[in-house]
Amino acid sequence: MSALSFRSNPSPSLFVAGFGVVIAVNAVMIWLTVGSFSGLYSDHARERGLHYNRIVAEQLNRDALHWQVEAKWQPETRQLLLAVTGADGKPLGDAHMTAELVRPAEKRPPMPVAVGDLGNGRFAAYIDLPARGNWDLDIVVEAGDRHFALTKRMFLR
Repeated sequence: MSALSFRSNPSPSLFVAGFGVVIAVNAVMIWLTVGSFSGLYSDHARERGLHYNRIVAEQLNRDALHWQVEAKWQPETRQLLLAVTGADGKPLGDAHMTAELVRPAEKRPPMPVAVGDLGNGRFAAYIDLPARGNWDLDIVVEAGDRHFALTKRMFLR
């Protein structure tokens, strides 16, 4: 017999233990996936689906306004600066704005943003962020009888 000796049959317990590790890791990954993100952006997804054509028409009307919203985050002062301009590039002085922050990867209610009017289409808000990272800033601008809505993805730290 040679100096090297090999077992021809590994122990069945090693085989079962290996599958046990794979099953345990998969179970943990499934639990983390299901518990961390619902996959729904809106709490009213069904209603939005039923009224999809109306919602698309409203968005097309908003897009036809060609308004622009510029957003700048200043982390050192925790200030969000916003500026609204019309299709001609001039500030919308008669605009009113509402906004909220939504954390796209977490189940957390939208965070209202208290937007202050600085005049001449400029707005500011002070925000105490509960967490840094990607946020969706949902903005609604109203000027007269016209409404404009958009969402900006921002990395806030």
